[in-house]
Amino acid sequence: MSDPYFQQLFADRIGGANYGKGTAIYKFEKIKRAKRKAAADYPDRSLLNFGIGENDEMAPESVRQVMAEEINKPENRGYADNGIAEFKEAAARFMKRELGVELDPVKEINHCIGSKPALAVLPACFINPGDITLMTVPGYPVAGTHTAYYGGSVYKLALLAENSFLPDLDAIPADIVAKTKLLVLNYPNSPTGKVAPREFFENVIAFAKANSIVVVQDAAHMMLTFEGKPMSFLSIPGAKDVGVEVHSLSKGFDMIGWRIGWVCGHERIVQAYADVKDNSDSGQFIAIQKAAAAALDDESIPKRTREKYRRRLSKLVETLQGCGFQCSMPGGSYFLYTKSPTGTASGETFADAEAASQFLITQQSIVTVPWDDAGAFLRFSVTYEAANETEEDALMAETKKRLGQIKLKF
Repeated sequence: MSDPYFQQLFADRIGGANYGKGTAIYKFEKIKRAKRKAAADYPDRSLLNFGIGENDEMAPESVRQVMAEEINKPENRGYADNGIAEFKEAAARFMKRELGVELDPVKEINHCIGSKPALAVLPACFINPGDITLMTVPGYPVAGTHTAYYGGSVYKLALLAENSFLPDLDAIPADIVAKTKLLVLNYPNSPTGKVAPREFFENVIAFAKANSIVVVQDAAHMMLTFEGKPMSFLSIPGAKDVGVEVHSLSKGFDMIGWRIGWVCGHERIVQAYADVKDNSDSGQFIAIQKAAAAALDDESIPKRTREKYRRRLSKLVETLQGCGFQCSMPGGSYFLYTKSPTGTASGETFADAEAASQFLITQQSIVTVPWDDAGAFLRFSVTYEAANETEEDALMAETKKRLGQIKLKF
C-alpha cells in the first residue's frame, strides 16, 4: 500500500517522512507482550505485577465526596484557565505546613493538569534552537522530549550507584554548560528512590547561579519520603532565585488520573509558565481543583499513603534480599531500584536488564521494569493490588518461592 500524501508532511520532531515506519519496540510494549505470552503459556499461574507505576487505591472517600458535591454546582462549569484561588491558597498552606516554604499563592503558584504537562510546557519558556537541557538518566523523559521539539538538545547526566544516584555537575563539559538553559531534577528520584541531601541542593543552586541556568525540580514523589522528613528544593536559601518546583497529587494522595498539581517558585518563571499554559489548555475542571484543595488540607492522607508504601517496600526488600538481590530500603518513591541478575544457576545468561526482565515475566510471571541507561537495573514497584497485609504477605511468599526455584546469579 502506498503512503498517504501527508506522509511527507510530518514534522521532523516526530520522525518526518519516516514517522510510523520504525520497527523499534518501546520497552513497556515489550513488557505487555511478555505478559500476554506468560498468560497464554501458564494460564493457571497468577501474575506478580511489580511493574505498575501508579497507585493501587482510589482517592480517599473524603476527597471523592467533595468532588461529588462540586460537580453539581453551576459555578464550577466554566473554564478554569490558570486556576482558581482556592486551589492555589491550599497549595500555599500545604507548602508551609509540610515543607516550611512560604509562597505567595497569587504570584508564585500556578496549577497544572498533572506534573507531566508542566514538564512539557516549561521548556517552551526557555528553549531556543541550539539550547541544552540537562537531564538525569534513568528518568522521566518529557522535558527532554519537548526540549527537542523546540530545537534544543538533551545532555544526559548518568545516575550511578558510586555517586549515590546524584548527577556529577562538575563533570559536565564547559561547552555544554555554556549552552545550557535548564537543569531538570527529580528527587525523591524515580526510579532510583534516592533522596537528595541538603548539600546537593545547595550545590545545585550555586551551579545554577554561576552558569545562569534555570532549575526545574520534579517533586512528584515528595510525600513518599522515607528517609527523614520530606524536603522541598525551595526550602533551601536561594532556590527560589534560580527555579521552580513541580508538585503532583498523584502519588502522595492516591489521585492518579485526576491530573492536578502545581508549579511554584520564582514568580517570573511561574508567570512565564502560566502564559504558555494559557495558550495550551483552559485549565483543569474546577470541581477537581476544589477536591484537590480539600485533599491538600488533610494532612492525614499523605501520611497514610506514605506508611502503606513504606511497609510494602520493607517487605519487598527483605524478600529480595533472601533471594540474592543486593538491595536496601529506598529513601523515597514507591520504587525499588536494584542491580539486575546476570543469569541463573541452570545456565541462562542475561546480557542486560531487559533480558532479565523478559525472562522473569515469561518464565515466572514476575513483572519488573528494566533500566539499562546507567548500568543494568530492575525496578520493582510496590503498587501491586493487595487488599490487606495478609494478601501482601501471600504475594511476598509467592515471590520468594518463584525466585527461589530459579536461583538467580549476580
